[in-house]
Amino acid sequence: MEFYPIIKAIHIIFVVSYFAGLFYIVRLFIYHTETQNNPESEQSILRNQFRLMERKLWNIITVPAGILVLITGITMLFLNQSLLTQPWMHIKLTAVLLLIGYHLWSWKTLKEIQQDQFKMKSVRLRMMNEVATLLLFIIVFAVILKGLFLTYWYWILISFVGVGVLIMLIVRLVNRKND
Repeated sequence: MEFYPIIKAIHIIFVVSYFAGLFYIVRLFIYHTETQNNPESEQSILRNQFRLMERKLWNIITVPAGILVLITGITMLFLNQSLLTQPWMHIKLTAVLLLIGYHLWSWKTLKEIQQDQFKMKSVRLRMMNEVATLLLFIIVFAVILKGLFLTYWYWILISFVGVGVLIMLIVRLVNRKND
């Protein structure tokens, strides 16, 4: 258990790196998708640059950071198995499972966009970019508030839904010309 704080610190550092990668990869998807609005002469240059940036971000930062987050998280659960009995940890692990689903969606979208298959408009991608933000909110609040998270779960749920709806409305409003 003497190494537990070190593993926890490493976990937090790679959570930051992982989320930075997730946030930025979807921003790159948005910009890559918007190359469709550029003249033909610019599209090829821009798309090649975005392909390179997306691949490097995904393979050098996002995926390795995600793997290290999982390894350190599982290690902490192994070293302190009593965490698995805590209701707040159940909420966190549920959000982590949703985050893994988001990661898989990002990977699938990356593969499509790398082949210039633009299945979503940029405004939809902007909304999808906020999913990671909402999951980060849930995870951080569950960890920090612990018992309070369950005591006031209904207010917290209403708040998260409200924040999610507000973010989506703002994204829609700001990007209404891109619909």
